[in-house]
Amino acid sequence: MTGEPADTARTAASAGGDDHVLLETPLQRFVQAYRSSTTAVAALAVLGAVLVAALLCPWISPQNPYDLAVLDVLDSRLPPGEKSGDGKMTFWLGSDEQGRDMLSAILYGLRTSLAVGVSSTLLALAIGLSLGLTAAYAGGRVQVLIMRLADIQLSFPPILIALILLALTGPGLGKIIIALVAVQWAYYARTARSTALVELGKEYIEAARGLRLSAARIALRHLLPNCVPPLTIICAMQVAAAISLEATLSFLGLGLPPTEPSLGLLIANGSQYLMSGKYWISVFPGVALLVLVVCINLVADHLRDVLNPRLQSH
Repeated sequence: MTGEPADTARTAASAGGDDHVLLETPLQRFVQAYRSSTTAVAALAVLGAVLVAALLCPWISPQNPYDLAVLDVLDSRLPPGEKSGDGKMTFWLGSDEQGRDMLSAILYGLRTSLAVGVSSTLLALAIGLSLGLTAAYAGGRVQVLIMRLADIQLSFPPILIALILLALTGPGLGKIIIALVAVQWAYYARTARSTALVELGKEYIEAARGLRLSAARIALRHLLPNCVPPLTIICAMQVAAAISLEATLSFLGLGLPPTEPSLGLLIANGSQYLMSGKYWISVFPGVALLVLVVCINLVADHLRDVLNPRLQSH
């Protein structure tokens, strides 16, 4: 008899714990699952700091590196830690051949690279998702046409497609975004189609059709939410791929113009000084690009584990 109250208390506590689990929202479960990886949390923190620094660079950077009125050629190629000729400024990461503060140039370059990567990825996502859902729902010749176009695009290396488009249109912010969209859309189209085809065979879609709901409503209210998790993972990974490709194109001289600098252009400007000992002009922008891409990939890789239904079931 003495053990019954304790057993009753344990049963109540267990029931309370189950209620607590049942009351957890999807967002709380997602946050709890994401926090299981210290590396991913650290990468997200670094990525957040980089995003804040890039957004606030006009206010936190020591100098506007593209305002010719504040540049002094006498301050060119100064090593890290040196002061400017007038003694008013310290170049913590050195200066380049035009006397620009490398720290300020990197912050502005991060903002440009992130803007190009994120905007091109979102546009490619919108186009690819629309085409993928259309192919899955329409079927027939429409599906064959869209998927064959995607297969043709995926059969060429991404950098080759971007080089051809930029060689035809010339460099520029809008043109490189278009080139990156042309490179990425097929990934989203194929993923959205394959996910939608799986969902179309389920009972809730048949029930929606039985209620005579419109095709647009079925696609947007039922198919689209189930396509979000895999597309979120691809979207995160493609941001890093777009930033890397844009940096490569800018390094080759086919990306952004000097008036809209990115990390790739900064690396290209300093590459000629690597063998002369002035490493900081090219190395520091390269380190910034490396940190940015690695952090995005780490976050995306852990998102894949968290959003994977097979892993969630274990």
